[in-house]
Amino acid sequence: MMGLLLWKSPEAGKREKRVVLSERSVLHMRFVCAEVIRGPKTPSAALRRRTASAAKKLHRAGVTRVVLPPEFPFLAELEKCGVRPVSTLPLRRAMAAETVSWRLERQALTAGARVAVSGEQLTGELVRTVTELCLRCRYVLLDLPYGGEELSRQLRREYGVSLLLGPAKEQLEGAEALVLFGERQDLSRNNPVVLALYEGGEDTLPPLVLPPAMEERIPAGCDRPQLFSALREAGALRPGQISLGTSKG
Repeated sequence: MMGLLLWKSPEAGKREKRVVLSERSVLHMRFVCAEVIRGPKTPSAALRRRTASAAKKLHRAGVTRVVLPPEFPFLAELEKCGVRPVSTLPLRRAMAAETVSWRLERQALTAGARVAVSGEQLTGELVRTVTELCLRCRYVLLDLPYGGEELSRQLRREYGVSLLLGPAKEQLEGAEALVLFGERQDLSRNNPVVLALYEGGEDTLPPLVLPPAMEERIPAGCDRPQLFSALREAGALRPGQISLGTSKG
């Protein structure tokens, strides 16, 4: 079962439980929702205790992964109870090509931009990303231990595009965008656009939007990439329904 933790503003003059558990449906996906009272003057120590209480309640309800509010500061309290945030890595990988284009456009770097992709193995996610990038960008460099030659032949045969295989370190560092499917401590990562698409890689998605009919059913106050990752994993969101746009509440 997936969890959802939300801050709740207290109602003036009303005695309320500090943590309330309920079941909530978002786009037909069921969540165990923990609402935690947080006022404008609630001390951090009190919020930490309430978070710990919410984590225990969620764990007892069978929750191991939870969608959190943005910039949630009490991860340690969740981890102590065996509850962790929903990973956004699958979603970030699925939207990597769109994210690269989005960021390059905002830096006016689309004309003749070179995009370098580095990975440890030829996975389906990497193939999809490289293919989409080749259709969006003129120059794509692929750094891969093996398997790049076959992918290059496939792309040339199906789309008439080519890859630059085996780029040197200087070429990777000189590209306008660098997409990393694995950690590369040997690279300076001073490229204008860098995507760290691996566990532990610090990266954020651009603002995400859904079709209007879906947007009105998304609860406010949650981390949208985490929520969309959970919905996508469950099949409640299909490929193509998530797009990049302006920030939503």
